[in-house]
Amino acid sequence: MPRPLPEYYSRLGPFTDHFRQGRAILCYHKIEPVPPQARIKGLYLSPDLFSQQMDELGRAGFAFAPPAPPPAGEPLTVTVTFDDGFVSNLTEAVPRMASAGCRAINYLVADRIGQTSDWEAAEGGEARPLMNEGQVREWLAAGHWIGAHTCTHPRLSRLSREQAREEISASRKKLEDRFGIPIEHFAYPYGDYSEATVELVREAGFQTAVTMHRGINDSADGPLELKRWTARYESLTLRNLLRRIF
Repeated sequence: MPRPLPEYYSRLGPFTDHFRQGRAILCYHKIEPVPPQARIKGLYLSPDLFSQQMDELGRAGFAFAPPAPPPAGEPLTVTVTFDDGFVSNLTEAVPRMASAGCRAINYLVADRIGQTSDWEAAEGGEARPLMNEGQVREWLAAGHWIGAHTCTHPRLSRLSREQAREEISASRKKLEDRFGIPIEHFAYPYGDYSEATVELVREAGFQTAVTMHRGINDSADGPLELKRWTARYESLTLRNLLRRIF
């Protein structure tokens, strides 16, 4: 009987067989040490651990691709995603991805470019700096991709249909107008969505959308409800300790 997978992705070992079954998508936020006052520590990942994770995937022979269900017979691939567009994604993650041969997609909050993650502060967390337009262009010039993450990072299921439509469709148009490239990929803020939200994402013309549901994606999965594994440090629990020993 196979062992149950950890709740979060920290190292390839327990996930090797799982990742061979389809397209694995990893979710990152802030590549920086955890501040002592951090409300949600799992949104931070140390630059050193990020390097280890990227190097490990590269050594294992994984290719890095944009988000999508895999076609039949696709070689080993993984998709690296970043939500929100934090400055540390550029300053800390980009050099480390370059050394590992990794490319990634960053889902940007269209009306918060060059500002801070004020939605976190509104919920008692820490507002961290987001990439400005020039920094996003640096991200693109380094060979990475961008997608949309709404205009203001709301919980979409709590909005009216028209409000949700505006957050979704306007975020795509604003990013396309600003950066002059097609925006085909979307991420649901907080992983919060409904059937109606999925229809609005489809209506807006997005080709894929990622959730916060755990799991692997195969050719049978719908492209607007792709699953992701949150990447973070390994929790110091007895279960994880025993997993490493045995």
